[in-house]
Amino acid sequence: MPLPLEGIRVLDWTIWQQGPVCSAMLGDMGAEVIKIEQRGTGDPGRYIAAVGGKEAPDRPNWYFEANNRNKQSIALDLKTPEGRALILELVAKSDVFVQNFRKGVNERLGLDYATLKEVNPRLVYASATGYGPEGPDSGEPSFDYLGLARSGIMNAAGEPDMPPLSLAGGVADQMGAIMMAYGVMTALVVRERFGVGQEVNASHLGSMAFLQGLSLSMKLMAGFAFPRTARAGAFNPLWNHYRCEDDQWLALAMLQADRYWADLCDAIGRPELATDERFVDMGSRSANSVACVAILDEAFGSLPREAWVKALRNHSGDFIFTIVNSVDDLPDDPQMRINGYLADLDHPQFGPTTMVGLPVELKETPGSLRDPAPELGQHTEQILLDLLGWDWDRIQELREKEVI
Repeated sequence: MPLPLEGIRVLDWTIWQQGPVCSAMLGDMGAEVIKIEQRGTGDPGRYIAAVGGKEAPDRPNWYFEANNRNKQSIALDLKTPEGRALILELVAKSDVFVQNFRKGVNERLGLDYATLKEVNPRLVYASATGYGPEGPDSGEPSFDYLGLARSGIMNAAGEPDMPPLSLAGGVADQMGAIMMAYGVMTALVVRERFGVGQEVNASHLGSMAFLQGLSLSMKLMAGFAFPRTARAGAFNPLWNHYRCEDDQWLALAMLQADRYWADLCDAIGRPELATDERFVDMGSRSANSVACVAILDEAFGSLPREAWVKALRNHSGDFIFTIVNSVDDLPDDPQMRINGYLADLDHPQFGPTTMVGLPVELKETPGSLRDPAPELGQHTEQILLDLLGWDWDRIQELREKEVI
């Protein structure tokens, strides 16, 4: 069976994470992605080698590989007339153009939507920004950290009275990329149905606001957002997480807590709590939440986590719970591997390499990991020869002019 986006060609003029992950997602689904990079330097993400002082020279560049798999790379000098003309030739033969440069850069180089749609009216042109394409801050630069800050999520993480908390791992960039890929795919459907190309915009702010859509909706319609809550005084002690004897954590998520309370009391060896007036129903437990959580803390702290997992699964209470993982734990979680959330790629330099897999499965036409991130300019000659039909004399001429 073909890949879902087989036959779709994407020009990827992006750097760092927010833009590159969008085009990588399109590549995962089978699109042909051509990464346009500046001759000599390329995407600055190529040079991230360490975080927290930890380097791994004997392993792939985790940052660039994660953001640029399933792509080809063409390297050229976009500041030259010949380089821009080359891009226009590619645009005429492409379906999607993705960019995430600061507002105005694309216009100065003649790579804005108004210019490119004259070359290809069916083009889907996607731009990733920090705060949206309109408004007083539309031209401001942004990185992931600022997306976390501006969107409010720093004040949603953690407990009351904590300072704003960051989230590790480029979450705003990743979410912005996901929403932009969603927009591109929708625009491609529109083009197939109605024959029109269009501009697509996604931003850190909009994407992270949508990630918090339930809390933001609560603020808009009820007048207040979900508050930060203290674990030790959780409104519903059965919607909380608990430390076990081995310092591993267990999370409970029983929203209709009265259905489960008596069975949970039995499972932890405290059946008398089911009729304790302090905890007999949801309202009582909420009013006495500190005492209730303390009792559950003591109970869960008496055994290792795996013992509690077995006890809760073997009980007739049909409890809703799971383990609390760290990112370090995810590679060993069997659910990650069996569902394809981890996937192996044979890297030409480093051999078998495990990477993040696809989060979405299409049963009949699944996406896949096929190629590692490209070397800078690795496919320049191939693209010019095979896609644009150039001859070697023309290629050599641009090499001598240092355009490619």
